[in-house]
Amino acid sequence: MVQVRKRWPSTPRQAAKVAGPIDGLLDAEVFKALSDPTRLRLLACLAKCGRECGVGEVAECCSVDLSVVSRHLAALERAGVLEASKRGRTVSYRVRFAAMAHMLRSLAAALEECCPEGCGDCGCEGGSCGPTKRSR
Repeated sequence: MVQVRKRWPSTPRQAAKVAGPIDGLLDAEVFKALSDPTRLRLLACLAKCGRECGVGEVAECCSVDLSVVSRHLAALERAGVLEASKRGRTVSYRVRFAAMAHMLRSLAAALEECCPEGCGDCGCEGGSCGPTKRSR
């Protein structure tokens, strides 16, 4: 079998004009929501709990005011990381495990697809290092 070598854009300007799977996977809202250390702690708490939790329960896992926790959880919901349900005045959140895992796996696959042949693990520029020991 003959391997076909991809032709890579030679400049960032040319690369910006080429559509690829990675373009739709780099969701600024998700990364913005995940960029806050408090939101990451709250997400980790919910993920480890593995069930739907009320805002008050989540607030107990870190020393942050209830209203601040509520705003952080709402931001994670808007980004699609969490799912919210409301019963009366109580809002509960749960991690969207399958959706997040799918998004992150798809992003990882798109990043591997973008990686030039023979480049990736060693940190070289332009693929001049030759084949790497990456596993597929």
